[in-house]
Amino acid sequence: MASPFIWAEHHVSSEIIGEEESDIEGRRVVLGVTASAAAYRAIDLARKLMRMGAIVRVVMTPEAAKLISPTMFEWATGMPVVVELTGQTEHVALARDFDALIIAPATLNTLADIAAGRADNALTALAQEMLGLGKPVLAVPVMHGGMWRRFSSKLRGMLEAEGLVLMEPILEGGRAKLPPVDNIAWWAEAVIARGLDYRNINVLVTAGPTWERLDPVRIITNPSTGLMGVSLALEASYRGAHVTLIHGPLATCVSLHGVAERVAVVSADEMAERVVEALGKRSYHVAIYAAAVADFKPSKTADSKIPSRRGGLQLELVPTRKVVKEAVAASPRTVHVAFAAETVGSAEELVARAQQKLSDYGVDAIVANDVSRGDVGFRSPYNEVVVITKDGERLWVPRLPKRMVARRILDVARTLVAGKLRSRST
Repeated sequence: MASPFIWAEHHVSSEIIGEEESDIEGRRVVLGVTASAAAYRAIDLARKLMRMGAIVRVVMTPEAAKLISPTMFEWATGMPVVVELTGQTEHVALARDFDALIIAPATLNTLADIAAGRADNALTALAQEMLGLGKPVLAVPVMHGGMWRRFSSKLRGMLEAEGLVLMEPILEGGRAKLPPVDNIAWWAEAVIARGLDYRNINVLVTAGPTWERLDPVRIITNPSTGLMGVSLALEASYRGAHVTLIHGPLATCVSLHGVAERVAVVSADEMAERVVEALGKRSYHVAIYAAAVADFKPSKTADSKIPSRRGGLQLELVPTRKVVKEAVAASPRTVHVAFAAETVGSAEELVARAQQKLSDYGVDAIVANDVSRGDVGFRSPYNEVVVITKDGERLWVPRLPKRMVARRILDVARTLVAGKLRSRST
């Protein structure tokens, strides 16, 4: 079989490859498409994966090719589409040359065939070959509600035992539907880059700002959108964790689909209550405090709007509850990772302040960033941080999209969790 990469280099669609930073740059990904009404959305998924730097080749079931022309995927990827197996044994060549298979959308029929060990079309044959080679095979199920319930009770465990990784669909209107394309691409990136290294790990994350009310219409808050905390919650979920996200008023459009538990709060005191409550109900391996919690609140909150015609207004501010300190005291066996948002003039000063807070909070690690910069931190999709552990380890994370920063923070946290688990067993 001819090299599957040469043709793409000269196709106009190759121009978008690598437009976005990712951890799958240069990876070779097969996108499997099955006969679902959602098949058209696989075009956007293919393009998204390409923008993230992946080389994408599409394999369709014959029934899927009746719903949407393979020519559309040929245009989208710049690569020939495989629908039928020929004497070139495409499934063997692709399994050998490519790094992962993502089946999205994945119908019940295709998933059942894979579970039964069938290889009666190009896609199921490729899935069997890649599973046999130990390469990542991912699938996003789509089907009606009754089929989903049967799949969940009968086939899901079989497929996961074989190594196939499933993304939870959106259950809506009696159907299992595809999540947003951006979420699917992020999930695939996380699984391909890190695997399910957070499987059987419980993670608590805080996110977003808090609101401290002056009166029913005015608040004291900060510019946090919550994207950093949301990124940590989603990344951990995609890597297999059971995640509880406790968040203030978010200002991000990123879908939270995939996060197991979500608790919305408003004030700093309310966040402290919900965090301590959560730590008392479940044994969490790691807790990451990415929320930008207000340090002060008005001593009094007016019951009605304060008239603006009064002119000047004097406020007395009092400290809020310290979420991190209360959490550390409530669950000392948990790995606690705090954040420190600073406005500093140098990297040395950032580290010095972070180390002081690391000691003050009694946490296992702290993530520090300079929020005085306009290109990272608050209201930016990017961040640049230093992660410092209580053992003195230091990781500088350069300016990257927040999902990639979250990935690296979770790498450090996973190492700390493994260390605590080892110490308990000895």
